[in-house]
Amino acid sequence: MNPTIETNPLLERLPKHLKQFIKPQDYSDYTPINQAVWRYVMRKNVDYLSKVAHHSYLDGLRKTGIEVDSIPSMYGMNRILTEIGWAAVAVDGFIPPNAFMEFQAYNVLVIASDIRQLEHIEYTPAPDIIHEGAGHAPIIANPEYAEYLRRFGEIGCKAISSHKDYQMYEAIRLLSILKEAEDTPQEKIDEAEKAVADLQNNMGELSEMAQIRNLHWWTVEYGLIGTVENPKIYGAGLLSSIGESAWCMTDNVKKIPYDISAANQNFDITQLQPQLYVTTNFSYLSLILEEFANKMALRTGGLSGINKLIHSNALGTIELSTGLQISGVFTKVIEDEGKPVYIQATGKTALSYREKELVGHGTLTHPDGFGSPIGKLKGFNLAIEDMSPKDLQAYSIVENEAVRLEFEGNIIVEGEIITGSRNLHGEIILISFRNCTVTHGEEVLFRPEWGNYDMAIGKKVVSAFSGPADVNSFDLINNVPKTTTIKAVQTDERDDLEALYQTVRTIRENKNSKAELKFVFEKLKENHSNDWLLSVEIAELLKDSDETQLLQEVLVHLDQLKTKRTEVAHLISGGLDLIFDKEAV
Repeated sequence: MNPTIETNPLLERLPKHLKQFIKPQDYSDYTPINQAVWRYVMRKNVDYLSKVAHHSYLDGLRKTGIEVDSIPSMYGMNRILTEIGWAAVAVDGFIPPNAFMEFQAYNVLVIASDIRQLEHIEYTPAPDIIHEGAGHAPIIANPEYAEYLRRFGEIGCKAISSHKDYQMYEAIRLLSILKEAEDTPQEKIDEAEKAVADLQNNMGELSEMAQIRNLHWWTVEYGLIGTVENPKIYGAGLLSSIGESAWCMTDNVKKIPYDISAANQNFDITQLQPQLYVTTNFSYLSLILEEFANKMALRTGGLSGINKLIHSNALGTIELSTGLQISGVFTKVIEDEGKPVYIQATGKTALSYREKELVGHGTLTHPDGFGSPIGKLKGFNLAIEDMSPKDLQAYSIVENEAVRLEFEGNIIVEGEIITGSRNLHGEIILISFRNCTVTHGEEVLFRPEWGNYDMAIGKKVVSAFSGPADVNSFDLINNVPKTTTIKAVQTDERDDLEALYQTVRTIRENKNSKAELKFVFEKLKENHSNDWLLSVEIAELLKDSDETQLLQEVLVHLDQLKTKRTEVAHLISGGLDLIFDKEAV
């Protein structure tokens, strides 16, 4: 298969800091065994999910052009996804949650292009192309769900993390990589599992990112839809897992009506889920998302929002009532009567308005931080932003005038006004001073010798969120994960088995003579006696042939494998059911 490279206009819109996570999908990396794994999972899924999945799934498979017999090409997917307003990119395993959600906000589906190994055909804790391509892509063909996903990304990428969240992300990413890799020593897996468990037990209060990640898990990944008594599957984690999609429909899994409490329900990616949430319809997902967003610092701002940013120890933004946005790493807030009266960012800081950096107020101007009073002047009912030109003149807040401004909370700014900047509504958003001193009681917050002082204007903090207001203000091209996925080890034995798989695939695709199957089967028994999937594929090709004797030998061999390898007996039976069941796809 030689896919034609097709671009997608949505990919051109992506900012540079997201493009750093994209990697090329080298289709030649997929081996014949990989293709057989994809085909087995897809045949099982389409057969079973046609009965238990939301109707959007099968409709979406057709709309997105995802084939049952071949791993999808990213380029082909992009050509088709354009028609429904989406695009897809390949990445290396888990990427940071903020970045993952920001991709969604741009209507771009993130696809881990690796594929699970045969030993993990039912489920893998690592994201792979089966999970992403066969799980996420089909369901976004439903317009209502696609808008939920986009909106989730738009809100989710603004969620504030705690400083431990990134540690947890790296720990889970490493664990998923080790569990999916071949022949990982058990002690390494045990060590990685302990690291995850230790972090889970010491996370403290759940951050916004942890909570919204929970909502994402219980809807986008593991969601059910309909009624508790008769649910259907729409979550990608279930749609891509032939084991868990069946397990989740049993009474072993508790079904809970979906509501905002799911934000506080943690999950373990390495285990089957003991409970799942059922939404009545896709529009209800959006209702709960907005309910959660109303509690985020993104919409509430205030002292709590600033404190969340300080606790995150990461780049974030606060927006003032004038629309002025301050982006940096916030390290300090002075409060008075439960309200912030002074904020301090340390290191590179940028000022923006409506997500556009203010000219002359980027990180080159503010390389060492930014601090400013917030709120009203003491004893004044009128905030500076609400003052008319006459009011400003009356209080000597004019250019080239020395002024002493005392804010509530005992923050005092003394200096000579150079100029002011206004927003589109004519409100002053920034005042620049020379020879300026800023104090809080005995503490000096700014000294004249530090240069000109820029004071933000805003009577309150209306929003606080993760990341910069203007993505171009900061160099964000440094956030790629520290770990990389581990590729399968190439050996002579593996190469020989791959060649046998390729022979069978060629026979099926080209409808060649089946005479060569006897040779393949004999070599398989002789050199790869533990492999089961190729024997199932051989049985499929022999079903309608005259080779009844060989078919019987293959079926006997598979019966012996069921006894020898009890852990795959149900997989063998499942594959044979597809072949010999009249209702099979």
